[in-house]
Order: sequence, then structure tokens, then C-alpha cells
Amino acid sequence: MGKPDMAGASLTDKSFKEMAKSWGMTVEEAKKNVYKLLKKQFKE
Repeated sequence: MGKPDMAGASLTDKSFKEMAKSWGMTVEEAKKNVYKLLKKQFKE
């Protein structure tokens, strides 16, 4: 996963690029997947 940026631990575009590559997805698919997982977690 991405490394923290200068401001602290954050998801950056670089984070999404690295996740997408390791998950075999496009950057857009990775962003949608993360959104879906977070949305699900906060509904519970």
C-alpha cells in the first residue's frame, strides 16, 4: 500500500496506483472498491 505522505498517513493517488496494481484493477476500480468497503463498514 502507499506510504504516508509528508502530512501523515493518507491515501494518496500513489496509494491507489499501488493498490490497483497489486489487486489487478484499474485505479478507478480500486477507488470504487475502497469506497464500497468503507461505506459497508460504516453502515454496520
